[in-house]
Amino acid sequence: MAKALIIVESPAKAKTISKLVGRGYKVLASAGHLRDLPKSKLGVDVEADFKPQYVTIKGKAKIIKELRDGAKKVDRIYLAPDPDREGEAIAWHLAHLLGNGKAASNGDDRILRLSIYEITKKAVQEALASPRGIDLNKVNAQQARRIMDRLVGYLVSPVLWQTIRYGLSAGRVQSVALRMICEREKEIEAFVPQEYWTIEARLKAQTGRIHARLEKIGDAKPEIQSEADAKGVLDRLHGQPFIVSEVRRQERRRNPLPPFITSTLQQEAYNRLHYSSKKTMAVAQQLYEGVDIGEEGTVGLITYMRTDSVRLSDDAVAAARALIPELFPAIAPGSYLPPEPAVYKSRAGARAQDAHEAVRPTDVTRTPEALKGKIPPDLWKLYDLIWKRFMACQMSPGVDLVTSVDIAAGEHLFRASGTHVQFDGFRKLYAAPRTKEEDEDEPLADLPSLEVQERLNVVHLDPKQHFTEPAPRYTEASLVKALEENGIGRPSTYATIVTTITSREYVHKEGGQIIPTELGRKVVDLLLEIFPHLFDVAFTATMEEELDRVESGEEEWVKVLRDFYGPFSERLSEAKDRREELRSAIQEESEHVCEQCGARLVKKFGRNGPFLACPNYPNCRYTRPLEEEAEARLLDEACPTCGAPMMIRRGRFGRFAACSTYPNCKTTGPIKTGVPCPEAGCTGQIVERTTRRGRLFYGCSAYPQCKFATWDKPVASACPHCGAAMRVEKETKAKGRFLKCLKCQEEEAVSLPQSA
Repeated sequence: MAKALIIVESPAKAKTISKLVGRGYKVLASAGHLRDLPKSKLGVDVEADFKPQYVTIKGKAKIIKELRDGAKKVDRIYLAPDPDREGEAIAWHLAHLLGNGKAASNGDDRILRLSIYEITKKAVQEALASPRGIDLNKVNAQQARRIMDRLVGYLVSPVLWQTIRYGLSAGRVQSVALRMICEREKEIEAFVPQEYWTIEARLKAQTGRIHARLEKIGDAKPEIQSEADAKGVLDRLHGQPFIVSEVRRQERRRNPLPPFITSTLQQEAYNRLHYSSKKTMAVAQQLYEGVDIGEEGTVGLITYMRTDSVRLSDDAVAAARALIPELFPAIAPGSYLPPEPAVYKSRAGARAQDAHEAVRPTDVTRTPEALKGKIPPDLWKLYDLIWKRFMACQMSPGVDLVTSVDIAAGEHLFRASGTHVQFDGFRKLYAAPRTKEEDEDEPLADLPSLEVQERLNVVHLDPKQHFTEPAPRYTEASLVKALEENGIGRPSTYATIVTTITSREYVHKEGGQIIPTELGRKVVDLLLEIFPHLFDVAFTATMEEELDRVESGEEEWVKVLRDFYGPFSERLSEAKDRREELRSAIQEESEHVCEQCGARLVKKFGRNGPFLACPNYPNCRYTRPLEEEAEARLLDEACPTCGAPMMIRRGRFGRFAACSTYPNCKTTGPIKTGVPCPEAGCTGQIVERTTRRGRLFYGCSAYPQCKFATWDKPVASACPHCGAAMRVEKETKAKGRFLKCLKCQEEEAVSLPQSA
């Protein structure tokens, strides 16, 4: 019979740990949280120091019975959920369920807590050798966050129902992220592009050609704001000798990047692998809990993935330093192994949870090459990224020789720069992507050998027109970075933020960019009108710091909630008194009148987007689609039912074609591109479709008889190489916009109109 019971969250983790601890232990899974606040009511007694009312989560009674039965047969119970606030809270709830609440005060010596940061035999044995009591500070920090989020979500959401539409919800952290997205969109809309010009010189020396850019006119940077200004500069340069005035050469060290923390892992996985934050964390969870790799069975491949610390254990660093010389023997001019180990400091400073290490492989000798084909491709790609980043962080810096040449032409100063890689160092394994500024200011190119006072021949002077650009829209990666920099959220929350506001239809994604919907913007406007302080970026960051102080024992959780709830309840009461005023402010009045009662129609929001409705509802139920939408998105296609024009509408699953007379006629269908299907003998045409996850693709209208599909937008343009009647529209940073033939793969650069 087992002498002890170990309880973890997931069956996968249970399976891995069971293999490591042997026959003396029984390992069971709780399948996440077992208790939570009730869904049907607030579940928090505000008057009794915010006492929470926890109830068993629906469907978990059978698991609780199994755990209790297992607990009766052992002398010791080890609680081993994940080593963070949520895991500590799960352990606390388990202790209440199995020990009648005694473990909350560490009074039940049968129940102990294990902190397992990596699921390896050594780590599990060390945890079993030094169990501890439940950390009530961590539990209280999680409890305070949960109650605070419940108060906001449960009490603010009805305000949205009464003013915009039923079913909307607000979140304490997610709404701040939505505000950041909406404010960025406003910046983009208000941005006025400014024209400017640059002058580049193509010059010829005895030893080769050189490209230089005008850097100064006199002692000032050039301000060339029009074609006339550029022509004036060219006129003044005409006949001027171009003479090398200075040559500078400097060695520059390129230091490796620190090991991954949660936020940087999500950013790199998005940029390099195109993984969403949610997918990255799901894959990382599998790598942490254990993956079957063949002969060794199921093993945990990485350390715990929710962390904001870049700390590394001495053993891990020593293992990496032992492997580096084997993988990369020393070559001139340097060794890939630095004399001393690299030590990194967390940007989060005091906020960093330093008990956790950075995200790293549990065993560096399990190289990506050794695991290729043994684990699923999605898991392998993320493991490959984590392994390389960790190994690279302990390798030597790269060394570049940066050459900068100043060239005088009268009062004009031109500059050319080039970068030569002298020693690749850590970049041999993990090359950090170069920034746009680095490519422009220090391109990877060898300049010809030049001497001071050498005269250069002018091949061509090239004026180029540019326009300033607004800040880009957020992607998942840049939003996570912005949230981290502003102190919004924590490692356990980043992945859920975009998922939550997308599922609520407050934003949608196009080409990786996060764009607020009109509904999302209305929600933000209303929330800021009522709760300007609550949904402020700085205030939210301050609340995160308060919760961190609760975890460290510096603050009482009830005091934090009391300080938060006082001002919040006052604003909530004020919002209830202003309900009619807020509703009127949100409902924009249109120029159209109700055909049934004559009232002026107002703009409202439904589950399928905005529409016009009679303000006298429920006495008058007249509605109609937005006129401006019908005019802007009418399709050259008649409704097959009533003959009215079809129009583009957006629903919860993306765009679709619908009759413009809705709701009188409810005919819908896919949006047709007008491009015939390229499959031989097929008479269908290409239409827009969406995957179950909402990603747009193009497929044949004759599906399932014809299964042609492509991610890229089809264009009815004959290929000049093979004669195929259809090509697809593509765009990359390197090639710009171009057409590609799916039949012969030939590409043709072409100026294309922006996609609809």
